[in-house]
Amino acid sequence: MSGRRVVDELDAVVGQTLRDAELVHEHPAPGRWLVDLPGTRKLKTVCGLVVGEHSLRVEAFVCRQPDENREQLWTYLLQHNARMYAVAYSIDAVGDVYLTGRLPHAAVTPEELDRVLGAVLSYADDHFNTLLEIGFGTSIRREWEWRVARGESLANLEAFADFVDPGRRGRGSADGGA
Repeated sequence: MSGRRVVDELDAVVGQTLRDAELVHEHPAPGRWLVDLPGTRKLKTVCGLVVGEHSLRVEAFVCRQPDENREQLWTYLLQHNARMYAVAYSIDAVGDVYLTGRLPHAAVTPEELDRVLGAVLSYADDHFNTLLEIGFGTSIRREWEWRVARGESLANLEAFADFVDPGRRGRGSADGGA
């Protein structure tokens, strides 16, 4: 089968799958897709899908290179790689963290593409706060303390409340809730 025909066939499968899933996406060129995967901890993970000669490459940015505890973060990522489906954590030349994988052309079906995108979303979103705590803990604590000292909102840092202020555990939220 010609390369152009493979790209066209896979583009049709990917396009229909993304539309059916109602995912925001772009199709900047034949064989290239950018998909927005909405999360809860990491609010959006952009996943690139690129048709290659033998496979569909999957790549999603997770977080920038850590400020601290690099070895601890790499250990955490490598320990998770052994249990992951279709993609694995990887780092680029500067240390930014990605999820990457390859899917053979024959495996690019709506069901499998849905599973792979679900895996990307799960791995990026479920572990996001832990990755930030390991790699950026000092910066998170410093930002928390700065906001508390100035009476600024902690709304977008609340996910780190127990990490930054372990004494808060069991005291409930700032508004008196349990």
